Amino acid sequence: LLCGITLKQVFAELAGRVSGAVHGKGGSMHMYNAKQHFYGGCAIVGGQIPLGTGIAFAYKYRDEKRVSFCLYGDGASNQGQLYESLNMAKLWHLPCVFICENNGYGMGTSVERSSASTEYYTRGDYVPGLWVNAMDVLAVRQATKWVGEYCRAGNGPVVLEMATYRYFGHSMSDPGTSYRTREEIQKVRKLRDPITSFREKILSANLATEEELKNVEKQVRKEVEKALADALQDPEPPLELLYTDVYKETPDLVLRGTSADVVVPVPNNLTVDILKAQ
Repeated sequence: LLCGITLKQVFAELAGRVSGAVHGKGGSMHMYNAKQHFYGGCAIVGGQIPLGTGIAFAYKYRDEKRVSFCLYGDGASNQGQLYESLNMAKLWHLPCVFICENNGYGMGTSVERSSASTEYYTRGDYVPGLWVNAMDVLAVRQATKWVGEYCRAGNGPVVLEMATYRYFGHSMSDPGTSYRTREEIQKVRKLRDPITSFREKILSANLATEEELKNVEKQVRKEVEKALADALQDPEPPLELLYTDVYKETPDLVLRGTSADVVVPVPNNLTVDILKAQ
């Protein structure tokens, strides 16, 4: 949302609707908005890490004062491509922030059972790292601002470990309670929930009243419900989009017909061109 994708576009993309961020073709794994420098994720665990490093290389090569924020989870922290990327980022002094979102659990196991060292901010070795309590909204804001300025000043890459918690399962197929207790989840909600604690800070600092916060929550709920309803009313993408936007400059395809001497040309049309023609 901060990168320019609207709430409706997010819902539409998740529901496979043509009005989605990438016309319903990306789903949850491939949200994308290049105009706002948001290059999405990757369905391969840790696959986005070298891509984020490459974007940082492009920023430096073009002499742009930008920083690449490359996010991954604790479950991807043991992937070899992370260490390859850290090495190249340090070697080339790239403006890249490697953010490890450590929520304590991978798809079905705890970090203690999968990592010999759970201090992920130290994994960069020769790349400096910071540990942040990601359940504190203000701490996240301050840390993110600081590392951005650090990299933009030409100091090279940095690792940022965001220590947070996942209340639910990794996916719809994961109940989230086979590797931890319900009591643990309830305890974290009660003592560490970032929304509850930030709300308390707002009230204690007299920045807003209880009634004002309730009105904000009601308005947000209305906006979310409307965005979801509007997204679900939109159609699915037409079948013609199946062959579009595979690569940046995809050459025209030629498909074999019923025999070797019969070919069917498939012109390389862009998604936007097809949608405009309909």
